[in-house]
Amino acid sequence: MSSGSPVLSIGALEVGVRRRRGSQAIVRGVSLSVAAGEKVGIVGESGSGKSLTMLAVLGLLPPGLDILAGRVEFAGEDLTKAAPVRLRQIRGAGVAMVYQDPMRSLNPLLRVGYQIVEALRAHGYDARDARRRTTEVLGMVGLADVERVSGSFPHELSGGMLQRAMIAMALAASPKLLIADEPTTALDVTIQQQILELVASLQAQTGMAVVWVSHDLGVVAQLVDRVAVMYAGRIVELATTRRIFQRPSHPYTAALLGSLPRPGTQHRGTLQQIGGRPPDPASAEQGCPFRPRCKYATERCAAEPVLSVRGAEQQAACWLEPGSWST
Repeated sequence: MSSGSPVLSIGALEVGVRRRRGSQAIVRGVSLSVAAGEKVGIVGESGSGKSLTMLAVLGLLPPGLDILAGRVEFAGEDLTKAAPVRLRQIRGAGVAMVYQDPMRSLNPLLRVGYQIVEALRAHGYDARDARRRTTEVLGMVGLADVERVSGSFPHELSGGMLQRAMIAMALAASPKLLIADEPTTALDVTIQQQILELVASLQAQTGMAVVWVSHDLGVVAQLVDRVAVMYAGRIVELATTRRIFQRPSHPYTAALLGSLPRPGTQHRGTLQQIGGRPPDPASAEQGCPFRPRCKYATERCAAEPVLSVRGAEQQAACWLEPGSWST
């Protein structure tokens, strides 16, 4: 883990729907920093606010959603106050993002190489240097026949090749921060592992910071230094990866870990499940959002806890004392 200054700093971020008679927050009070060269994981079930938080960083929130409060600083610059033209300069050159589905991220009517070249031209590369850099980054991501890939339309490539091409595009302008938003979800297991190893290798080569967004704690375990666990639009635990796996300090984190298959799990054996359903962050009840699904809930959980220190390099939003419940 890097000890450098933060390349990304998110403070008390709220994202939601802005209304005249009161706004409705979906992401609430998220604070997170990522140091230069650090690898951070954001995990949680679908709908927990992971992707929305990262889209807010880039100013790419879906229509109807806005940043309601808080700050998002990249290299010391508050992006919530940046003009659209400045955000376009930062996207790709400062912060790059790899999405879940490369087929939906690339223009199906344009050749892959052309799209990377155009992205570089938008960041000041001349045509010759952009073509040279495109060839270079396609080779960096392990695509053997660079010329064929560059000259292909997206539908002519496999899912794994497309995701490698998307990673190449993300790395082309040498960003300081890469956001990987579940980049292996649509791929088979073998290709998933290849992509995970590829990004880890490229991070080691370039020294960029990486934020991994995933619903799977098992995936991020091998990839990151720290983990932020999100639930119902909030961070409920933040700790080093080692601490998360050795001694989770929030019942939701423990439940996520309990649902992972382990070496001793029998083939086709029943895995542990988290009872109930995740709440809608826009209409969650007051109090701890995990309370309706938590078997350790008490009357005190009717009031919402805040992140508090639970030992070295660990914070959790839970009223229960560390060690007062079993995992």
